[in-house]
Amino acid sequence: MRDKVGLTLMFVMPILLALLITSIQISAFELVNNNKIKVLLLNKDKGSLSIDMLNKLEEVGRFELIEMKTLDPKTVGDDMNDRDAFVALIIPEGFSDKMTQKAQGAAGKALVEFGIESQVKNLAVLQMDSLTLYFHPVIQESFRRSVEGALKSVLQVMESKTMLDALYVSINGEKMPASFEQDMMANQTGVREQTTSHNGVRSIPNAAQHNVPAWTIFAMFFMVISLGGNIVKEKLSGSFVRLKILPTNFMLGLLSKQLIYLMVAMAQVFVIFSMGVYLFPHIGLPALNIPDDFWGMVAVSFICGWCAVSYALCIGVFAKTQEQANGFGAISVVILATVGGILVPSFAMPKSFQLIMNMSPLHWCLESYYGFFLEGGKLNQIMANVAPLLISIVVMQLIAFIGLKKKNLI
Repeated sequence: MRDKVGLTLMFVMPILLALLITSIQISAFELVNNNKIKVLLLNKDKGSLSIDMLNKLEEVGRFELIEMKTLDPKTVGDDMNDRDAFVALIIPEGFSDKMTQKAQGAAGKALVEFGIESQVKNLAVLQMDSLTLYFHPVIQESFRRSVEGALKSVLQVMESKTMLDALYVSINGEKMPASFEQDMMANQTGVREQTTSHNGVRSIPNAAQHNVPAWTIFAMFFMVISLGGNIVKEKLSGSFVRLKILPTNFMLGLLSKQLIYLMVAMAQVFVIFSMGVYLFPHIGLPALNIPDDFWGMVAVSFICGWCAVSYALCIGVFAKTQEQANGFGAISVVILATVGGILVPSFAMPKSFQLIMNMSPLHWCLESYYGFFLEGGKLNQIMANVAPLLISIVVMQLIAFIGLKKKNLI
């Protein structure tokens, strides 16, 4: 209880991280999905098809079109900054006429191929001028792709509609009825989203399901600052030697120290998880949903805590000073968290890092928790992730024992 710095790192830091990171992720999600994207628009065409296309862009609900009288490629960046826009769109002159001619040419070619017509005029499919999109340099590649995808989807709908009109006119000699056009365009295959799990499909996990377990693991392993430094202090002060002369087994004292810090790890789980369940909903964040296999989650928490204790024990045994234990321990935990998928998602890791990632105990801790929180699994279904943790515990305990033996501390 006198280790104020250690308690701060083990409890206050992960609570703040879980709050801040979850809040930032939710804010970023709302910024991308709920806020409209401002688009500077220069429509040089003014035809009916370009107007229809812009109406459909507005129907998407993601774009706020700001019409401009001019857009110069040399000054478009200044115009975007002045109006707080990230995208600019220029529709070339003659867009509607060329799209209609292109549709007529494609329709005529289709009629000849189908054998409906032996000869149709304007079989050549016209090449259209491209739309011009300008992006602000701060926009990420994924954001650009999403905007381009939305624009291409609208263009594809417009081209399909124009092609359908041209085919109908070519076959029936009259304009397609509005009711028939609506029936044809509305008859599209829908997409239903589902999240897979060990037991079928389940609801889509929220940001709390990702962040709370991750930062809890991070907090567990940061006990290296307290436990590692404590072991070094006892080595330097001669406490290990005094414990050896007591009429009891020295391993009992070492095991007691691990048991105390294992209780600390379980307290971390209780505090941070309770915050996710009870506090998050009151501050506008999604609540943490406790998995169905509650006791399986408790067992995994115990194993993750023991793994963190074993790692801190290794650092404390081999460090020569408290500065070494604290410095190397903190830096190594950050590195292991980075390659383990806590600071950087594992799917974003390059293939060359896969082997290193599998060597991080934090990775297997995170995968074990995700098996419960994200996939709705049970303990027997995630044993493939728990087994490497058990192996890591055995290996680190042996390394610590060998280190103590070599230093004649046991």
